Amino acid sequence: VQLVESGGGLVQPGGSLRLSCAASGFTFSNYAMSWYRQAPGKERELVATISSAGGRTYYADSVKGRFTISRDNAKDTAYLQMNSLKPEDTAVYHCNARYSKVDYWGKGTLVTVSS
Repeated sequence: VQLVESGGGLVQPGGSLRLSCAASGFTFSNYAMSWYRQAPGKERELVATISSAGGRTYYADSVKGRFTISRDNAKDTAYLQMNSLKPEDTAVYHCNARYSKVDYWGKGTLVTVSS
């Protein structure tokens, strides 16, 4: 089982990034997918979740209207489009796959928002 995030980097405030999470080793279409983030010295925070078929989404208030979670079950990949980025969005972003009591995690990708 693998979840591999990519797309992080350094971006200026107001900029955009698109994160990807490539899955392998399990039936991706059965799993809800989420993005979490953890900033230095802070607890891990749920950013967004998408249901297994993609019909339902959830966003933390802090990112609502700026971030969009999506998935392509044909490509076993989840995405997080991040627009209007703020310095407080700086964190390591991890993707998570969840089905019943089973959880898989990626190692994360660093997003730094700074001028």
